[in-house]
Amino acid sequence: MDIADVDRLAQALPGLRRTAPDGLAQWRYHGRLVARQLDDVHLVIRADFDYRDSMLRHFPGTFSVPARYVKHMMVVADLARGEVGAIEDALEAAWRLQLSAG
Repeated sequence: MDIADVDRLAQALPGLRRTAPDGLAQWRYHGRLVARQLDDVHLVIRADFDYRDSMLRHFPGTFSVPARYVKHMMVVADLARGEVGAIEDALEAAWRLQLSAG
């Protein structure tokens, strides 16, 4: 999976908009962050803490939580080595999380 794949999936979710203010893509729902590109192979995805814990347990090679995100509802996905289906599910769950917040 790569950023172009993430973009195609994100663009299929109603209300999601892509911007790249600093050259790195980010996707937002009505201004609320859903996902943001960190580099060519890493994506930070919004996730509530319970869902994040579940993703970390079930897909430890796909998701991680660097120290700077421990207190935030975020998880980092490895696009190059990660489980594609799990990343797709996480992106959709992030969209649903922001959808319900509005």
